Amino acid sequence: MTTFFVYITTNRSGGLYIGVTNDLDRRISEHKGDEITGFTQRYNLHRLVYVEEFSSIREAKDREKQLKGWRREKKIALIEAENPEWRDLYFERP
Repeated sequence: MTTFFVYITTNRSGGLYIGVTNDLDRRISEHKGDEITGFTQRYNLHRLVYVEEFSSIREAKDREKQLKGWRREKKIALIEAENPEWRDLYFERP
């Protein structure tokens, strides 16, 4: 069964990026290696600070859309509820 992930990355300035993937390790590795041109590369959004898992792409995309519609303060509260130190979760994954 394929698992899908909604994730949030950040940078030193506190910028946020929300994305969806079915291979979190590969995707975050691409972010860290600046292999993805555009917004995340331009703003160095490399630190994984939040992750949710889903069993369907539809659920994951719906959640991504929901989170993208939230105000910044609500996104920060979500991150801090799970990861108050804003640790890079990429290095803590099994």
